[in-house]
Amino acid sequence: MILTPMFSMMKPSQSPDRHSFQKSGYVKRCEEKGEDPNEDYLDYFEKIIEDHHRKWDDPRSKENNLEWDLVTTDWMLEKVRASETYAQNLYAAMCNNGFIKREVIPILKNEEWSCSWRYAGGIVADMRREGDYIDWYCSGIRDIGVYAPAKEDEEFTDEQKARMAIVEKYAPEGCITDEIRNDLQRLGWAVAPGGDWEKF
Repeated sequence: MILTPMFSMMKPSQSPDRHSFQKSGYVKRCEEKGEDPNEDYLDYFEKIIEDHHRKWDDPRSKENNLEWDLVTTDWMLEKVRASETYAQNLYAAMCNNGFIKREVIPILKNEEWSCSWRYAGGIVADMRREGDYIDWYCSGIRDIGVYAPAKEDEEFTDEQKARMAIVEKYAPEGCITDEIRNDLQRLGWAVAPGGDWEKF
Protein backbone atom coordinates (compact mmCIF):
# COMPACT_ATOMS: atom_id res chain seq x y z
CA MET A 1 0.00 0.00 0.00
CA ILE A 2 1.24 3.50 -0.85
CA LEU A 3 0.58 6.08 1.80
CA THR A 4 1.15 9.80 1.69
CA PRO A 5 1.91 11.23 5.14
CA MET A 6 0.26 14.50 6.06
CA PHE A 7 2.58 16.65 8.15
CA SER A 8 1.83 19.99 6.56
CA MET A 9 1.55 23.43 8.11
CA MET A 10 -0.10 24.51 4.79
CA LYS A 11 1.29 28.08 4.99
CA PRO A 12 4.46 28.01 2.89
CA SER A 13 7.72 29.08 4.47
CA GLN A 14 9.36 31.94 2.57
CA SER A 15 12.58 33.90 2.77
CA PRO A 16 12.17 37.69 2.62
CA ASP A 17 15.38 37.74 0.57
CA ARG A 18 14.32 35.19 -2.07
CA HIS A 19 15.10 36.43 -5.60
CA SER A 20 16.91 39.47 -4.18
CA PHE A 21 20.45 38.46 -5.15
CA GLN A 22 20.17 39.39 -8.82
CA LYS A 23 18.47 42.71 -8.11
CA SER A 24 20.96 43.76 -5.44
CA GLY A 25 23.84 42.73 -7.69
CA TYR A 26 22.49 44.81 -10.54
CA VAL A 27 21.99 47.87 -8.33
CA LYS A 28 25.50 47.51 -6.92
CA ARG A 29 27.03 47.33 -10.40
CA CYS A 30 25.15 50.48 -11.39
CA GLU A 31 26.44 52.28 -8.30
CA GLU A 32 30.01 51.24 -9.08
CA LYS A 33 29.64 52.65 -12.60
CA GLY A 34 28.00 55.83 -11.33
CA GLU A 35 24.85 55.04 -13.31
CA ASP A 36 21.19 55.14 -12.36
CA PRO A 37 19.51 51.72 -12.43
CA ASN A 38 17.21 51.11 -15.38
CA GLU A 39 13.64 51.28 -14.05
CA ASP A 40 12.53 48.57 -16.49
CA TYR A 41 15.09 46.20 -14.99
CA LEU A 42 14.00 47.07 -11.46
CA ASP A 43 10.36 46.46 -12.40
CA TYR A 44 11.39 43.11 -13.91
CA PHE A 45 13.11 42.04 -10.69
CA GLU A 46 10.13 43.15 -8.62
CA LYS A 47 7.79 41.15 -10.83
CA ILE A 48 9.88 38.02 -10.23
CA ILE A 49 9.52 38.55 -6.48
CA GLU A 50 5.78 39.25 -6.77
CA ASP A 51 5.22 36.16 -8.91
CA HIS A 52 7.08 34.05 -6.36
CA HIS A 53 4.86 35.30 -3.53
CA ARG A 54 1.77 34.41 -5.57
CA LYS A 55 3.01 31.13 -7.01
CA TRP A 56 0.77 29.03 -4.74
CA ASP A 57 -2.45 30.93 -5.46
CA ASP A 58 -3.43 28.27 -7.98
CA PRO A 59 -4.23 25.04 -6.08
CA ARG A 60 -2.97 23.02 -9.05
CA SER A 61 0.55 24.32 -8.43
CA LYS A 62 0.64 22.32 -5.21
CA GLU A 63 -0.16 18.97 -6.82
CA ASN A 64 2.70 16.47 -7.09
CA ASN A 65 5.07 19.26 -6.15
CA LEU A 66 7.96 18.40 -3.84
CA GLU A 67 8.69 22.07 -3.25
CA TRP A 68 5.22 22.61 -1.78
CA ASP A 69 5.59 19.61 0.52
CA LEU A 70 9.02 20.83 1.68
CA VAL A 71 8.01 24.42 2.43
CA THR A 72 4.83 23.42 4.28
CA THR A 73 5.95 20.45 6.38
CA ASP A 74 6.73 21.37 9.97
CA TRP A 75 9.19 18.62 10.85
CA MET A 76 11.20 19.10 7.66
CA LEU A 77 11.31 22.85 8.23
CA GLU A 78 12.51 22.32 11.78
CA LYS A 79 15.36 20.09 10.64
CA VAL A 80 16.44 22.47 7.88
CA ARG A 81 16.42 25.45 10.24
CA ALA A 82 18.20 23.61 13.03
CA SER A 83 21.11 22.25 10.99
CA GLU A 84 23.08 23.96 8.25
CA THR A 85 24.56 20.59 7.29
CA TYR A 86 21.13 19.04 6.89
CA ALA A 87 19.96 22.04 4.85
CA GLN A 88 22.94 21.72 2.52
CA ASN A 89 22.46 17.97 2.18
CA LEU A 90 18.83 18.54 1.17
CA TYR A 91 19.94 21.10 -1.41
CA ALA A 92 22.53 18.67 -2.79
CA ALA A 93 19.93 15.90 -3.04
CA MET A 94 17.66 18.03 -5.20
CA CYS A 95 20.44 18.74 -7.70
CA ASN A 96 20.52 16.56 -10.85
CA ASN A 97 17.94 14.16 -9.44
CA GLY A 98 14.27 13.46 -10.01
CA PHE A 99 11.61 12.51 -7.48
CA ILE A 100 8.24 10.79 -7.77
CA LYS A 101 5.37 11.16 -5.34
CA ARG A 102 4.53 7.83 -3.77
CA GLU A 103 0.95 7.76 -5.03
CA VAL A 104 -0.60 5.52 -7.66
CA ILE A 105 -1.19 8.05 -10.46
CA PRO A 106 2.21 9.78 -10.35
CA ILE A 107 3.92 6.39 -10.28
CA LEU A 108 1.89 5.00 -13.19
CA LYS A 109 2.46 8.16 -15.23
CA ASN A 110 6.09 8.37 -14.14
CA GLU A 111 5.57 12.01 -13.21
CA GLU A 112 8.92 13.26 -11.97
CA TRP A 113 9.62 16.46 -10.07
CA SER A 114 13.03 18.06 -10.53
CA CYS A 115 14.65 21.49 -10.39
CA SER A 116 17.86 23.36 -11.18
CA TRP A 117 20.73 23.88 -8.74
CA ARG A 118 19.76 27.53 -8.33
CA TYR A 119 16.13 26.67 -7.70
CA ALA A 120 17.13 24.02 -5.15
CA GLY A 121 19.14 26.63 -3.28
CA GLY A 122 16.15 28.95 -3.35
CA ILE A 123 13.90 26.30 -1.84
CA VAL A 124 16.31 25.79 1.06
CA ALA A 125 16.48 29.57 1.57
CA ASP A 126 12.69 29.66 1.76
CA MET A 127 12.67 26.77 4.22
CA ARG A 128 15.18 28.54 6.47
CA ARG A 129 13.38 31.87 6.01
CA GLU A 130 16.63 33.64 5.20
CA GLY A 131 18.94 34.35 2.31
CA ASP A 132 18.68 33.47 -1.37
CA TYR A 133 19.72 30.66 -3.69
CA ILE A 134 23.32 31.93 -3.84
CA ASP A 135 23.87 30.91 -0.20
CA TRP A 136 23.66 27.24 -1.26
CA TYR A 137 24.42 27.25 -4.97
CA CYS A 138 27.53 25.12 -5.73
CA SER A 139 28.10 24.62 -1.98
CA GLY A 140 28.89 20.95 -2.59
CA ILE A 141 31.81 21.69 -4.89
CA ARG A 142 33.35 24.67 -3.10
CA ASP A 143 36.94 24.34 -1.93
CA ILE A 144 36.81 24.07 1.87
CA GLY A 145 40.27 25.66 1.85
CA VAL A 146 38.59 29.05 1.60
CA TYR A 147 37.71 28.69 5.28
CA ALA A 148 41.35 28.10 6.27
CA PRO A 149 43.72 30.80 7.58
CA ALA A 150 44.97 33.27 4.99
CA LYS A 151 48.61 32.40 5.68
CA GLU A 152 50.10 28.91 5.93
CA ASP A 153 51.86 29.58 9.23
CA GLU A 154 48.72 30.86 10.91
CA GLU A 155 46.68 28.64 13.20
CA PHE A 156 42.99 28.03 12.80
CA THR A 157 40.78 30.22 14.94
CA ASP A 158 37.97 28.59 16.89
CA GLU A 159 35.52 30.15 14.45
CA GLN A 160 37.39 28.67 11.47
CA LYS A 161 37.53 25.26 13.13
CA ALA A 162 33.79 25.34 13.76
CA ARG A 163 33.14 26.42 10.18
CA MET A 164 35.35 23.67 8.77
CA ALA A 165 33.56 21.07 10.90
CA ILE A 166 30.26 22.06 9.30
CA VAL A 167 31.48 22.36 5.72
CA GLU A 168 33.29 19.02 5.83
CA LYS A 169 29.87 17.38 6.18
CA TYR A 170 28.52 19.06 3.05
CA ALA A 171 27.44 16.66 0.29
CA PRO A 172 28.36 17.11 -3.38
CA GLU A 173 25.55 18.11 -5.72
CA GLY A 174 23.61 15.01 -6.79
CA CYS A 175 24.46 12.98 -3.69
CA ILE A 176 21.55 11.83 -1.53
CA THR A 177 22.48 10.95 2.02
CA ASP A 178 20.64 8.15 3.83
CA GLU A 179 19.02 10.65 6.20
CA ILE A 180 17.68 12.79 3.36
CA ARG A 181 16.47 9.75 1.43
CA ASN A 182 14.63 8.41 4.49
CA ASP A 183 13.06 11.78 5.24
CA LEU A 184 11.86 12.19 1.65
CA GLN A 185 10.33 8.72 1.87
CA ARG A 186 8.57 9.74 5.07
CA LEU A 187 7.36 12.86 3.28
CA GLY A 188 5.87 10.68 0.57
CA TRP A 189 8.50 10.92 -2.17
CA ALA A 190 10.73 8.35 -3.83
CA VAL A 191 13.98 9.01 -5.66
CA ALA A 192 13.58 8.42 -9.40
CA PRO A 193 16.08 6.20 -11.20
CA GLY A 194 18.69 7.66 -13.53
CA GLY A 195 19.79 10.62 -11.42
CA ASP A 196 23.25 11.60 -10.30
CA TRP A 197 22.61 9.84 -6.98
CA GLU A 198 23.47 6.56 -8.75
CA LYS A 199 27.06 7.76 -9.15
CA PHE A 200 27.66 7.92 -5.41
